[in-house]
Formats: sequence, C-alpha cells, structure tokens
Amino acid sequence: MSVGLSIPMSDTSITAINANSIIARLEEAGTILLSLPHSGPSTRLRMSRHDVVHSAIEAYGWQSPDTRLRPAVPDSAQISRMDEAMGWIAIIPADKYVLKRIVGARCLVGPLTGRHLYPWRRLASLLGADHKAIQRWHGQGIDLIVSGLRRNGSAAC
Repeated sequence: MSVGLSIPMSDTSITAINANSIIARLEEAGTILLSLPHSGPSTRLRMSRHDVVHSAIEAYGWQSPDTRLRPAVPDSAQISRMDEAMGWIAIIPADKYVLKRIVGARCLVGPLTGRHLYPWRRLASLLGADHKAIQRWHGQGIDLIVSGLRRNGSAAC
C-alpha cells in the first residue's frame, strides 16, 4: 500500500493511468480526507471559555495520556488532489452503486495507522457477500475509473 504516492500531473501520460496508480491516489485521498480537522468554522453556536492551568505539567505543554493523536492538517495542494481523486468515483455509472460504495469505502485509510477502515471481510459482512466477490467488484470499479479516465484523455493520475 503506497499511501504517500505523489506523482506530479505534468509527468504522467494517458498510458500511465493504470489500476495500481488509481488505487494509490484514491487511498492517498482517503487518508487526506480522514486527516482533515473535525472542528472549525460552523453554523453552531460558539462559546468562549478560559481554561485555568491546574498543574505545572500542563503549563509546560504536557498533556494527559488520554488525549488523542491527530495527523497533520493537509495543505491546500493535498486537498486539491483529494478532491480530484474523489471525483473519479463519480465516473462509475449510477446503476452500479454497489461498486461505488465498495471503491469509496475501500479508499478510506487511517492516517495514523495506515490501515484500511474497511477490510475486505468487513465490507463483505456489511454487504452480505463473499470477501472474494468484494475484491472482484472493487477491481471492476477501478477498471471503470481507469477506462473512463483514458476515454476522457485525462492524464491526471
């Protein structure tokens, strides 16, 4: 799994679009999507609150061990690449919505662990199918994306 694959668009050609590069870009996009912060400007009511430092350890920046690690916030170029790659899922026809669900779920890779959020067997139990069938359907979805990108003449891999 090559989540950190970064291929500049100018260095690619239509012949470079293949299943492995599409999967790598989708997994990269899924990682970036899960790296986005869950907080920020929203329409819900904000309250201001001043926290008092209760111990000297907290004053020096130490945090309690129960705090969650967060990945680095992606920059604008990474978010643009994510938007482009996630848009490829729309190439799969609407009547093949199961393939869209499988490809979309399979691209979600945890940014801290590097593991898929939906392994093959979990997807199989969610959809009520065999895990080998899920793998085959994922391949069919990726093939539809590859053929759609080649047909459109896009060198955006």
